[in-house]
Amino acid sequence: MPTQNKQKIVNDPVYGFISIPTALVFDLMEHPWFQRLRRIKQLGLTHYTYPSAMHSRFQHALGAMHLMAQAIAVLQSKDIPITKEETQGALVAILLHDMGHGPYSHTLEQTIVRSLDHEDLSKLFMAALNRQHEGALETAFAIFCNTYSKKFLHQLVSSQLDMDRLDYLARDSFFTGVAEGVISYERIIKMLTVCDDELVVEGKGIYSIEKFLISRRLMYWQVYLHKTVIAADQIMISLLRRAKYLTENGDHLFTTPAFGAFLKYNPVYGDFESDPYWLETFAKLDDFDIFSALKVWTQHPDPILSYLCTALVNRNLLRSELQSEPFDPELVERVRKAVIRRFGIDPGDVDYFVTCDQVENKAYNPRHERIMIKEKSGRLTDISQATERDSSLTLPTTVNKYLLCYPKDVTI
Repeated sequence: MPTQNKQKIVNDPVYGFISIPTALVFDLMEHPWFQRLRRIKQLGLTHYTYPSAMHSRFQHALGAMHLMAQAIAVLQSKDIPITKEETQGALVAILLHDMGHGPYSHTLEQTIVRSLDHEDLSKLFMAALNRQHEGALETAFAIFCNTYSKKFLHQLVSSQLDMDRLDYLARDSFFTGVAEGVISYERIIKMLTVCDDELVVEGKGIYSIEKFLISRRLMYWQVYLHKTVIAADQIMISLLRRAKYLTENGDHLFTTPAFGAFLKYNPVYGDFESDPYWLETFAKLDDFDIFSALKVWTQHPDPILSYLCTALVNRNLLRSELQSEPFDPELVERVRKAVIRRFGIDPGDVDYFVTCDQVENKAYNPRHERIMIKEKSGRLTDISQATERDSSLTLPTTVNKYLLCYPKDVTI
């Protein structure tokens, strides 16, 4: 496929000017599949709580690529051998890492396409683009899938200290205005190096890494797992589940053609691999398909669907409670009975209105792609062991909270 690079630069509010480094990167950005990411919000329905959180997956992908370019330049300055082809491969891999996200990002993952997560779909998109570009994405695809010989390149794309996380913390903090998410991404990148094909952090950068992990934990409680955000997410998930149920039972709901296909059918990974129709159809889906449909559904005769859609359109969200201990089963049962009385619904439909679940916040998992600190002696130490003994960070600790959501107009 011919290239048509015009040496573009993009003005980004977080980093300033971002350069488009190669003709291949430019052409991939121009592809309709990638342009679709402009129409998918990075933080789903978080703007219901933080009104300025309207940034897109497109912006995030460019930001992550910018940080990747900086990281590679730092490693090369430390005599880590990275070829021109590998540089482009890493840049393409991080640029395309989120192409598999569906409408509203994580909110509707496993809802529109039940059997696939966004990483699976990203691989399918990258494989298809590689064929379109006559094998030009081979290195990028291998890096993304962690089959390339230099494993540290994959760690820059996907690990507990990757360019994806550095960008989304910096970007999400900027657009939500939550200062606790601000991280020293420039210093973290400057402190990166490679030992035995593993991405590690020089000892001087330990406090920046601690701050990064603390910021990640705080952003989860203040943004990603904010109780109002969860309440909006639960309504969206419930109304999509109701729409799918109605469609499977013969109701012809208003939808765009692409959205309607996924309401009616349940394609699996093999379907996407064998039939190009499914990937092409998924590539037509974005936030606008969903919200346009649910605006119309506010007038649908099904009372459950219309109530949920009206609640989301008008931001009349569920009451959402988070606490450290499980909710009393008797309380939950009283809530469920009150909802049944209030809406006159069958007991089997109460789960559309009531959610009782558990949420988890783990800033760091030492059992998965550990963050290693390179001490002055050359010894490598896990970040959870390298922190000061009197530190109260407890980085590996998982914090669980319990969630109860139900309509605000229900009296217990």
